[in-house]
Amino acid sequence: MHVLSTDRLDLRRLTIDDAPFVLQLVNDPAWLEHIGDKGVRTLEGARNYIRNGPLCMYERLGFGLYLVELRRPGAGARVDDRRAPGAVSIGLCGLIKRDALPDVDIGYAFLPDFRGRGYAHEAALAVLEYGHRTLGMRRIVAITTAGNASSIRLLEKVGMRLQGELELSPGDPVRLYARDF
Repeated sequence: MHVLSTDRLDLRRLTIDDAPFVLQLVNDPAWLEHIGDKGVRTLEGARNYIRNGPLCMYERLGFGLYLVELRRPGAGARVDDRRAPGAVSIGLCGLIKRDALPDVDIGYAFLPDFRGRGYAHEAALAVLEYGHRTLGMRRIVAITTAGNASSIRLLEKVGMRLQGELELSPGDPVRLYARDF
């Protein structure tokens, strides 16, 4: 299901059919270093990741991580739920509710070929606005490791400010950023 569009991107809910893409992304070295190893090594594991993560969150909360697709040149706004022919999956960006955080947080990850081109910035801004204007969120947070300089730059660029550090799990410190609307 289509969620939102930007000049260059379409964001939609993940489906089980996106398992090959998810398998590739969650095993990317940057994902493993900065997000963590989810133990997904097979297509069935990727399907389970989608079922137990994004699909469950959509059903429970009405939002979650969205698949980011590069729009085809000349493509207009999506009017149905079918994947556009020729759309290229480039990353994930969306809103997540973690038990360990009091607020909803934004998360994102992109394949290596699509980093450094402004896609993450474009998607993150759109998701933040969607969270605020459509879902009525007054505060959205983000977490990142201290060593993830590109993520820190992006968070600051989209108006998030450092709130401090916390440990989601013992011995695993992360920086907490927030944006109030």
